[in-house]
Amino acid sequence: MDSEIKEEIPVHEEFILCCGAETQVLKCGPWTDLINDQSATRPKLLIFLITGNPGFCAFYIPFMKALFSATNRRFPIWVISHAGHAMVPKDKKILTTPEDPNAQEVKDVYGLSGQVEHKLAFLRTHVPKDMKLVVISHSIGCYISLQILKLAPEL
Repeated sequence: MDSEIKEEIPVHEEFILCCGAETQVLKCGPWTDLINDQSATRPKLLIFLITGNPGFCAFYIPFMKALFSATNRRFPIWVISHAGHAMVPKDKKILTTPEDPNAQEVKDVYGLSGQVEHKLAFLRTHVPKDMKLVVISHSIGCYISLQILKLAPEL
């Protein structure tokens, strides 16, 4: 029965351009655009997953679904690929968003410090400032999470 529940949980896939790099984002739950959703039903918390290497989001789908189910489907769960680690299929469109005006230009978005800046830029442009954030990370994603806390404690 648990596998039946997980099968009916929707997962939205998006490809965005973040810091000039193609980035895959998987979103579990019905919420796809938190910045522009000002409704009273907008969730107050986002669970954000930062992958380990090699940075593929699809590996985390069963975990996302289980977590979404365990939280009674109350909070969106997003997972982000590492910059440049996901190839956009030919039939998919890359969504563009305005870059964070506070973000510095990332010289090596594919290097470790660039990956940290990549996640910061994503959070600043896609997650409302008043939203609570729970970050779950795996392997090198843990290092990235710690650097985010150091560089942007307001998040």
